Amino acid sequence: MKNNLRSFYLSPEERIILALDGMTSEEAISFASGLKGLKWVKVGLELFVEGGPEIIFRLKEYGLNIFLDLKFHDIPATMRGVCYRAGSLGVEMISVHACAGSKALLEAQSAAVKGSSDVGLPAPKLLGVTVLTSWDSRLMEKELKISQPILDRVNDLAFLAKVSGLSGCVCSPLEVKTLRIKHPLPFELITPGIRLPGDDLSDQARVMSPLQALIEGSSRIVIGRSITLANDPLEAFNLCCTELKKI
Repeated sequence: MKNNLRSFYLSPEERIILALDGMTSEEAISFASGLKGLKWVKVGLELFVEGGPEIIFRLKEYGLNIFLDLKFHDIPATMRGVCYRAGSLGVEMISVHACAGSKALLEAQSAAVKGSSDVGLPAPKLLGVTVLTSWDSRLMEKELKISQPILDRVNDLAFLAKVSGLSGCVCSPLEVKTLRIKHPLPFELITPGIRLPGDDLSDQARVMSPLQALIEGSSRIVIGRSITLANDPLEAFNLCCTELKKI
């Protein structure tokens, strides 16, 4: 696995996607622009609803790569329209729910490429969200009446993303080892649910440390509160980078 990862070499800073959750636009700009060495940020629903497309343009002014994590999930026509517009914003990654189905995913992928091309920008990578890290098997069976084991469901949705032409998927670090065997690089495996030792798990059910996630096969990790709520965010970011250099 280590040799496979090295063939797709990324620096530690390029592997970390900082989640700007719980921030206003001004807070997000101030925080991200002040974190020396930061390469990637995640703009989720809360920040995007508060800041709109303007927050994307402002973050790009600081040379940051954007993972637009809005988890689109709708009928194919709507997925086509929204991904066309998202593709034109200049973001590098866009998340869509893989369970929207193959037709919607194919429409989304084609539209995102056209949206970026029409404004002269590189095409973004579409990532299929598999099973949110807040779910566990017991809760899925109780509330959704889904008795399929989470790993099996994640495998099925990742396969659907792959055959629909997406560039990767979003999964918890607990499933990434199995997925990496089935989906070699450059297929991206983006893993939220990352916590540093001693951190509060909060609403996450399936978590792992940054280094272990990369060892298992993650392309990049999404990490938020462990850095954004740290007493010294830059120290926490640098500690994470130092750990990832061990891979």
